Amino acid sequence: MKNMKMMAAGLCVLSIVSCQTKQGTGTLIGGGAGAVLGGIVGQIIGKNGKSTAIGAAIGGAVGAGAGAIIGRHMDKVAREAAQQLPNASVDKVTDANGLECVKVTFDSGILFPLNGSNLNAAAKNDLTKLAGLMKTNSNCDVAIQGYTDASGNDNINIPLSQRRASAVSSYLRGQGVSSRQIRSVEGFGSQNPIENKTVSQKNRRVEVYLYASQEMVRQANNGSL
Repeated sequence: MKNMKMMAAGLCVLSIVSCQTKQGTGTLIGGGAGAVLGGIVGQIIGKNGKSTAIGAAIGGAVGAGAGAIIGRHMDKVAREAAQQLPNASVDKVTDANGLECVKVTFDSGILFPLNGSNLNAAAKNDLTKLAGLMKTNSNCDVAIQGYTDASGNDNINIPLSQRRASAVSSYLRGQGVSSRQIRSVEGFGSQNPIENKTVSQKNRRVEVYLYASQEMVRQANNGSL
C-alpha cells in the first residue's frame, strides 16, 4: 500500500506539472484518466494531514473534449480576473480532478494589518471587484485559503490564517456572493510557503481559487458551456 501511494503521488506531481499552462492556452490533461487520477491523488493527500487540494473528486469521468472546453473557459476567467484585480496575482493551476482552475492571490499587506484579520478600505475595494467576478462566473466553485509566515507557532498562525480566510469569505458573502458558491474556507498557517524565510510578506497571504463546479462539468459535457 505504501508503494502504491508513493507511485500515485509521483503521478500526481507529473500530472500537475504537465497540466499547468500559461494563461491563454486553454490546454490540460483532460480525459477520464486525468479526472480519475486527480480524485485518487486528492484522497491520498487528504489522508496524511490537512489537504490543500482544490475541489472534491467529480463523480463521473470528464471527457477530453469537455476538459478542453473547461480549460478555455478558465482562460477567460483568468483574463477577467487579471483585468479586474490589478492588486492581485492571477495564475492558472490544476484542481483535484486534473482540471484547470484560476488562483487569485492577495498579499496580507493589501488585505490585512500585520498579525491582524481586519479588512482595510483598499482591501474591501479589491474584494468588491472579486465578488463581481465571482457572481459573473457563478458556475465556478470557490475555495479560500489563508496563510501566515513562519514567525509564530501553529497555535498562533493557524487561527490567524483561518480568521483571515473567514474575513474574506464574510465580506464576499456580504457583497452578494452565494454561500453555496464558496465551498471551503480554511487556514493553513505557515504551510506551503512561497519564500523560504521566517518573516515573509509574500507568505502572509490569502489565496482564492475558482474551479469547475459539478454544473460547469455538466455544461462542458453537454456542450452548453
